[in-house]
Amino acid sequence: MLSIEIVGDEALQKRFANMPTEVRKALKNKITALTLKLEAHVKNDKLSGQVLKVQSGALRRSITSEVVDNGVNITGRVYSAGDVKYAAIHEFGGKTAAHEILPTKAKALHFMMGGKDVFAKRVNHPGSVIPMRSYLRSALADMRVEIATQMEQAVRQAVRE
Repeated sequence: MLSIEIVGDEALQKRFANMPTEVRKALKNKITALTLKLEAHVKNDKLSGQVLKVQSGALRRSITSEVVDNGVNITGRVYSAGDVKYAAIHEFGGKTAAHEILPTKAKALHFMMGGKDVFAKRVNHPGSVIPMRSYLRSALADMRVEIATQMEQAVRQAVRE
């Protein structure tokens, strides 16, 4: 067991006493800033052409972030919230089962095939193999060095103050 007692300089004593609080505060501030930056990178880069192109904007709108401080850990998280069913299959890849497509808002489906309009009451979809198109994990990988560097700098700065 190691025990340290600082005797003398009151300013130095106060600095050491406040260090855990100041370091925690600095880390939380840095984690919050980096989490917001990561969320913006996902939305503005990964979901705007780098990985996926915007179709409806639902996936991009579902991307959100949060920072949780439970007193032990400070966690920044960027994720897809809501009911965007295809979010995970784009991130990880996968297969869809064969299924029937029926119109939900009209009497018939409409699509183009060979440059011609096609109308159908139903379509039998054979299923698909969707390749992995990581937009979350790849964004984190893009920022990994920056995150580590800035976290270290935040701790060093807090210790110096």
